[in-house]
Amino acid sequence: MKINNTLLTKLEKLSSLRISDEKREGVIQQLSEIVNFVENLNELDLQGEEATFTTLQGGTPFREDVPALNSNIVKTILQHAPQSENGFFVVPKIIE
Repeated sequence: MKINNTLLTKLEKLSSLRISDEKREGVIQQLSEIVNFVENLNELDLQGEEATFTTLQGGTPFREDVPALNSNIVKTILQHAPQSENGFFVVPKIIE
């Protein structure tokens, strides 16, 4: 795909951005490099590859979920709250 002034003007309109005239050539160059990189990725043969979401063998290891209660942190946070009661934030009721 060729990035030119016409396409950049359309992108400006879609993104609600304004690119100054002195930066247009640089932005066109950068967008062209990005598009070329993506086109290179499209050439990869991934037919035999399985989609993965982690590089760890067997997935992400689990850890025991143990709550850590530090009363100093709780006190500090609640001091800055507009209203608190019994160690909790008090907020306006929004559901009847």
